[in-house]
Amino acid sequence: MFVGLETTNILVLGTGDNLHQQVLASLPLCDVTEEDLTQSPQFCKLLATLTQHVDRSGLTVPLKADLDRAEQKLQRQKRQWLCSESLHRGLQEMIQEFYVRKHNSTFYETMERCLRVTQCSKQLDPSSTTSQDKPSVLGLTPQQVLQLLPSEKDVQQMKQALPRQLERRLKEKCLSLVSYYQPEWENESEGLKTNKLSHLSILLDKDKKRTEQLKETCRENTVLLQRQTQLYLSELIKCIQLLQTLLLDHRLKIQTDLDGKKLDYFEGKCELVLQKIKTEMVEIQLDTYSHDTISAHRKIREKLESELTACKEEKQALEMKLSSFEILGKGFEALADEYCRLRQEIDMKNWALKELTKYNEK
Repeated sequence: MFVGLETTNILVLGTGDNLHQQVLASLPLCDVTEEDLTQSPQFCKLLATLTQHVDRSGLTVPLKADLDRAEQKLQRQKRQWLCSESLHRGLQEMIQEFYVRKHNSTFYETMERCLRVTQCSKQLDPSSTTSQDKPSVLGLTPQQVLQLLPSEKDVQQMKQALPRQLERRLKEKCLSLVSYYQPEWENESEGLKTNKLSHLSILLDKDKKRTEQLKETCRENTVLLQRQTQLYLSELIKCIQLLQTLLLDHRLKIQTDLDGKKLDYFEGKCELVLQKIKTEMVEIQLDTYSHDTISAHRKIREKLESELTACKEEKQALEMKLSSFEILGKGFEALADEYCRLRQEIDMKNWALKELTKYNEK
């Protein structure tokens, strides 16, 4: 029988996605998503059955009825208290106005005196608040305080004038409230304001209901935003994971190409370094060869110069001999031939020395 009732309740709500949406709308405080209901159909059926016994706030139907009755009782007591509190504050404001204006008036003096005596007598009488006896203040009793009331005549005159005064003051406050609620009504006539004042409670009630509806809509939008945020974050996490997978695959695919390019780069760099080393070694060898060649040429030049000096010395010696043998006559021809031979040899060595000097300068 219970299964049949449960099935009937579910059929009343709906099926499929419509059932999920109705469950979520009936239980806005339940922190579940449509995906959770789809993955757990039995749990969705349980919530659908539960919506027949609880309201949107999660309270059961009997408890909600008791709460509504208590709320109505509280509202009645609140209205009674507000009524008495408004009258009391109105009387206090009238007394304060009397002191501000500083004019003689038996009405205000009598009203103030009655108000003070009544307040003091209530403070001295604990019967209205507790069953226990309170210690008296300064040994006074409520009856002794009530003897301070004005004369009966003044009290009767005050009671006759008080309704008109309260009515006038309350009317002024109500008209001020109307002007505050709708500032454009401030310049209208008093009769028109009074007419609109009779509809003010209806307007305020409409505004209150509209405010409550807006609050409920805002609450629903907040719940919907939270769910959408959760869905968005879950989808975002999935996208991030997919992106990480794609990046990893792409990195693995291009890693081989990157390694090949790096290898080619390092090979080319090594070849450049080796080529530079070879060039430097050739330059060093050339410098070494040039140094050895210059040393050899220097030695040859020194040798030729020494030989030239020796030839010059031999020439000088022969010239001296020639000058000493000029007197010999025909025997001088043999000496002259020897001189010519030495002269040619000296010229040949001078020419070789000049060629060697030109080569060194180059």
